[in-house]
Amino acid sequence: MNPVVLLDEVDKLAAGYAGDPAAALLEVLDPAQNHTFRDHYLEVDLDLSDVLFLATANVVESVPGPLLDRMELVTLDGYTEEEKVAIARDHLLPRQRERAGLTADEVSVGDDALARIAGEYTREAGVRQLERALAKILRKVAVTLASDPAPVHVDTDNLARYLGRPKFTPESAERTAVPGVATGLAVTGAGGDVLFIEATSMEGEPGLTLTGQLGDVMKESAHIALSYLRSNGRRLGIDPNALAGRRIHLHVPAGAVPKDGPSAGITMVTALASLVTGRPVRPEFGMTGEVTLSGRVLPIGGVKQKLLAAHRAGLTEVIIPARNEPDLDDLPAGVREALTVHTLADVATCSPWRCARSRWTRSTGRRSRRPEPIREEGASASWRTPPPAVVGSVSGLRRRGPGVPSPCAP
Repeated sequence: MNPVVLLDEVDKLAAGYAGDPAAALLEVLDPAQNHTFRDHYLEVDLDLSDVLFLATANVVESVPGPLLDRMELVTLDGYTEEEKVAIARDHLLPRQRERAGLTADEVSVGDDALARIAGEYTREAGVRQLERALAKILRKVAVTLASDPAPVHVDTDNLARYLGRPKFTPESAERTAVPGVATGLAVTGAGGDVLFIEATSMEGEPGLTLTGQLGDVMKESAHIALSYLRSNGRRLGIDPNALAGRRIHLHVPAGAVPKDGPSAGITMVTALASLVTGRPVRPEFGMTGEVTLSGRVLPIGGVKQKLLAAHRAGLTEVIIPARNEPDLDDLPAGVREALTVHTLADVATCSPWRCARSRWTRSTGRRSRRPEPIREEGASASWRTPPPAVVGSVSGLRRRGPGVPSPCAP
């Protein structure tokens, strides 16, 4: 037999008193063993070598390692806003219109309204909530047509009449208007998401307080960020005593959601540096990357999902590790054109205390060796050629020289 078997949500497998289902799947999914699989319930031998198993999961990290090793992983990333509009127009809207007993002559929804629903009412990686919003609109339209048979056209002007006020509005400008707040990028079970890291200081016993249900990896990233700024503060133009003699509090909203992962290191460094220097982070910037004690920015995963989330949230500038440059090839062309991506090998190259910034723009892909102004402590700006580890090229992209705005307001 050669059927197709779908195993949905294998990341939700849990061991109980009856045994561990993941252990049974090890034999089922292993091509070296499943040709002699024995079903102990039916007491028959089954040859599963020709069966195609498709398994789905929202969080890969929750799948047991030995089980994941027996499967080929295919990552399906979230949709862009343009793709959501096309899916809603061509598939979701006709299906929900048929279920509501309506026709295209009775009700229509404009593309601008679909785009607003996708961006301000349903911020998600898929289209499940988008379809529910369309069903809600059509139900209310059906009630309206029962008393008034005039055709209904839903656009941005009357959208609030059916769905109420928008649930998601761009808040990066308000959240980062004060020093000590930086915008980070993360990956969740529903795709990429934007998170804010807040830092503040107060008088009291010196130390670091962490809140926001942070995991062990994020707690280590916070301590690394603080240690890096304290040990390199004078070289970077930051007073290390401002961090050593006060109580530092680092918070990652929302407090009810558990968070973990190494990619918040550069965001924590920026938030702490912004707090000390008193310079707020530019609202259009989002960042992701792991930072070491020496300031190196290490590669991270989920770059495509994070950049899609930045695009959905209205960010226009994103900072990623330099070793994640190949991941930019997976981005849709529309997102690539809308975002300006900064690649970093060292956190000190693009930070609140530096004057120069790098920028990737469409060009011939040639390497730029144009010098950048670097301001050292106690000295005026001087011209210096950046190190080769920082200057590079992405396929079809190159770095623009000085004059590009920095992530932090002047």
